[in-house]
Amino acid sequence: MPLASYGGWAIDRWDTVRIPDLSVLTLEQWDSLQSREAVIRLNEPPPLLVVEVVSESTKSTDYRAKRAEYSVLDIPEYWIADPLLNQLTICTLLEGWYEATVYKGQDAIMSPVFPAIALTVENILQG
Repeated sequence: MPLASYGGWAIDRWDTVRIPDLSVLTLEQWDSLQSREAVIRLNEPPPLLVVEVVSESTKSTDYRAKRAEYSVLDIPEYWIADPLLNQLTICTLLEGWYEATVYKGQDAIMSPVFPAIALTVENILQG
């Protein structure tokens, strides 16, 4: 039984939170995860960025469900890396909702959280 809940999210249950494909954390957040599973909880500061990599089986979840769930967690930026469409969607949290910008191919991405980043979609999707 969860200790508390918020909008359907349990604060202390690992099976009700997401584990993103990639998370960018502060050093303090990273240190706190060394002794437990790396899950995002409502009662902790959010990661700076989460990234999900789309596959055939995760398309709907990555574009819809996770986008809604991550906004509840106040994650400032959510990237959807989609090798199926050769695109990157950067979702920026504004007033509780994500505004999405889609980048393709050689487009230079623009990240409000990491403004100095100099990458294209191809750089990211090709690793």
